Amino acid sequence: MPNPNQLITLFAILNAVAFLLFGIDKLLAKASRRRVSEKALLLASAVAASPGALLGMVVFNHKTSKPKFRYGVPGLLIAHAALSYWLSYA
Repeated sequence: MPNPNQLITLFAILNAVAFLLFGIDKLLAKASRRRVSEKALLLASAVAASPGALLGMVVFNHKTSKPKFRYGVPGLLIAHAALSYWLSYA
């Protein structure tokens, strides 16, 4: 089992990737180029990277009007927080 420092590093990397995916998709949208799929953005959010994804949505003002992102990403954040709490105190 990885030690806590390794888990924190992995968590930080996953969140940075999710954040960057939202930024890259916003840039591609402005340039009218091929975009990052919504499936990829949601998958990145679901893989323990919901804080980075939510931050990317807010900072880049991207996908904030789409209901599956507007409610789905914060919902994933709540689920991840609850799971973390449960794992910490179980």
